[in-house]
Amino acid sequence: MSDALLIDRLQFTLTVTFHYIFPQLTMGLALLIVILKFLAQKTQQERYNDAARFWGKIFALNFAVGVVTGIPMEFQFGTNWAAFSRFAGGVIGQTLAMEGVFAFFLESSFLGLFLFGEKKFGKHVHFLSAVLVFIGSWISGFFIVATDAWMQHPVAYSISTDGSAQLTSFWGLLTNNWVFWQYFHTMVGAVVTASFVMASIGAYYLLDKKHTEFGKLFVRIGVIAGFIACLFQLFPSGDGQGKNIAEYQPVTLAAMEGLFNTRQGADLVILGQPNMESQTIDNPLIIPNVLSFLTYRTWSAEVKGLNAFQQNDWPENIPLLYYSYHIMVGLGTIFIAILLIAGVLLWRKKLYASRWMLWILMFSFPFPYIANTAGWTTAELGRQPWLCYGLMRTAAGNSPTVSAGNGLFTLLGFLGLYLVLGVLFIILVLKEINRGPEVVEGGERS
Repeated sequence: MSDALLIDRLQFTLTVTFHYIFPQLTMGLALLIVILKFLAQKTQQERYNDAARFWGKIFALNFAVGVVTGIPMEFQFGTNWAAFSRFAGGVIGQTLAMEGVFAFFLESSFLGLFLFGEKKFGKHVHFLSAVLVFIGSWISGFFIVATDAWMQHPVAYSISTDGSAQLTSFWGLLTNNWVFWQYFHTMVGAVVTASFVMASIGAYYLLDKKHTEFGKLFVRIGVIAGFIACLFQLFPSGDGQGKNIAEYQPVTLAAMEGLFNTRQGADLVILGQPNMESQTIDNPLIIPNVLSFLTYRTWSAEVKGLNAFQQNDWPENIPLLYYSYHIMVGLGTIFIAILLIAGVLLWRKKLYASRWMLWILMFSFPFPYIANTAGWTTAELGRQPWLCYGLMRTAAGNSPTVSAGNGLFTLLGFLGLYLVLGVLFIILVLKEINRGPEVVEGGERS
């Protein structure tokens, strides 16, 4: 790998990883805010409106930083990845343009109405604006996922005389077999993040004995929504995405599972370390035959190992891919356990007084971010060594005229800029959290 290619990959990794901290919360919060507004409409209790306004401010902060960090990321297609843009621009330009022109403007326009238009337009329009912000954010997520899905499983294209890919069916692009499960998995993951963040802040309020009414509300909604979302992450979205990988990228599945040799009745590795020299898993903790069952619904099904494929088609960093996948799955399992216990305590009316569980909820909020990042790392490392699976290798996609020095200079610039943005964002969010939701004159509602 050339120095310039390595720098270009590191720069895109930095920008996309930092950027995705923010939209995963906004996409998840968009749904939870709609739930709060619906409860306000149904019960006529103002505390739900107060809660929705509070989370609207957190949403707006995330949205603003997400926009700032998302624009440079897309510009890199033309600066650092010009060869890829020339090849794939005729296809992915459609979805990226629609994300910006339609979904982004829908989301941003009605976010302004949601934040500033309640008194002028009334509660019904305010609820409608929350719904439209939700729709805009989830459509935006769809177009981005559809773009990545085409890179994972190219469809509805033809190769023109100049060697570039050109779209032959926009509907075919949107109905790519890869899109549905990846989109479902991504959006439910965003809801998991938002639910844990909401429950974490609610737990903080209860432990600190301030804004306790809202603390109970945030914990309750966060735990219930989070538990439902985690179950959907496991099945059917995770299962469906796994079947996609088994069908269209079997070499990726083998690398994710650390399966070097083709097996009938393949075991599922729970823990272990891939040893690339001996092509084995060191210190394995396995469940016999389960990988075959999960993949093909038959205990004795054959699952192809890495050695069934040409080595130059293997993912480039198998250990990192293996660990990313297992971190994602491991954390998802832990989330279900935490929220199940919290749900039982909630049902028994003991959660708000269970300080040990509140501490767990409060300190759990970073881990969905880690799980989502590990999930995207799994998806993108699994596609390697291809930029467009089976069509263009990563080594052929970067810009030949951008030197390693130029790439390193801008990489360091992004590091400094994002450090400042990150610190500023944390300060502003902590300020809003400490201020808390709105209260009536004389204190909180009882």
